[in-house]
Amino acid sequence: MNKLVIALTSAALMITTCASAAELSDSVKKDYDAHLGALWDHFHRNPELSNVEFKTAERMANELRDAGFAVTEGVGGTGVVAILKNGEGPMAMMRADMDGLPLEEQTSLPNPSRARQLHPETGKEVPVMHACGHDVHITSLVGTARQMAARKELWSGTLMLIVQPAEEVGLGARAMRDDNIWQKFGEPDYAFALHVATGNPAGKIKVSEGTTYAGSASVDIIVHGVPGHGASPHHAKDPVLIGSQIVVALQTLVSRELAPRSSGVVSVGSFQSGEARNIIPDRAVLKLTVRYLDNDSRDLLLNGIKRIAVNTGRAAGLPEEKLPEVVVLDKMNPPTYNDIELTRRLKAAWVKVLGEQAVFVQPATGMGAEDYPHLVDGTNIASVYWSVGGTPQDVLDKAEAGGPRAPGHHSPVFEIEPELSVRGGVEGTVVALLEVLGKK
Repeated sequence: MNKLVIALTSAALMITTCASAAELSDSVKKDYDAHLGALWDHFHRNPELSNVEFKTAERMANELRDAGFAVTEGVGGTGVVAILKNGEGPMAMMRADMDGLPLEEQTSLPNPSRARQLHPETGKEVPVMHACGHDVHITSLVGTARQMAARKELWSGTLMLIVQPAEEVGLGARAMRDDNIWQKFGEPDYAFALHVATGNPAGKIKVSEGTTYAGSASVDIIVHGVPGHGASPHHAKDPVLIGSQIVVALQTLVSRELAPRSSGVVSVGSFQSGEARNIIPDRAVLKLTVRYLDNDSRDLLLNGIKRIAVNTGRAAGLPEEKLPEVVVLDKMNPPTYNDIELTRRLKAAWVKVLGEQAVFVQPATGMGAEDYPHLVDGTNIASVYWSVGGTPQDVLDKAEAGGPRAPGHHSPVFEIEPELSVRGGVEGTVVALLEVLGKK
């Protein structure tokens, strides 16, 4: 057990589920100054791409062992599972994702990533940065492990901490589930996860009841054509034109076919075709992302995409063997659903322990998606996924007054305030875990 955990235990710096925010905040602040701040700096400077997070996984495994957990590596690829058994009681799980993105950091932070790595899919060397805050997630997980290990007399049961790979490509949670994580380590009664969020006040918790993240599907449309000279289009079947008509027609799915009180997104993010300005090519490839809040909406949108693509090809006079192909990639993520009763229970605990000022209330407006629900989909696990703000209040105030908005996720200028984000992540998670595992 490391020196900080021993110091915390010997000094009896502990909380109950009704303790003051000051007690927990003071303990987490000391740990940030002594250990977590430097750990976040390390992770921020040394990000790794999805499915090749070898050094990150190794460091996380060592950190969790030092906190007193039994650690298993290599779950679902580079995933890590850490277990701390503490008598009879329920099992609660907290998950943190650890992968970075192939972007070159352009922030004003004093410790920008200069890491480069061979991309596992292309084999090309690319820059890497934590452009989605996963460095905050895994640092908070370590802080949570250390705090919970120092407070074993306050709770009873089993704590499972998961370090998940490959969230950015939507494969990591499913890989860990396919590796029989619940059969190997036990199925938890409660499952939690968090995400740092730009545009929300740093350190403050935001949580929604019910569907908190959308489901997502990735779709490719391959439009076949008849190539020819650009000066003689009547001798060809132009896949660029057909593809363009498909893009426009797809916009009617949400506006005219999805029920007005339902939500969905169909966005074409890539349109690739041809090399020369005077040649009508033989094919075009459209790459789509589809977002939805329930399976009925998912089926309507996916069936509509196929219908529009195929029949646009027919209307253009393509023969049946050359009609557009619609490929739904094996990367679908279910919607992320927060158990309503458990969400209300956690919100009450956060307000009681951390104060009303610690909980940020704002309705969800986007259709972001997560692969986390693969861990809990089809189970009886009660799950809650929340966010912790990452943007300093002064930045939000300037944006409100007409200044620049806080940089968004997946951007080279993505930037958060690390200390408040990490500390907010630890404090919120500890309160949640003590709520479900705490001795009554």
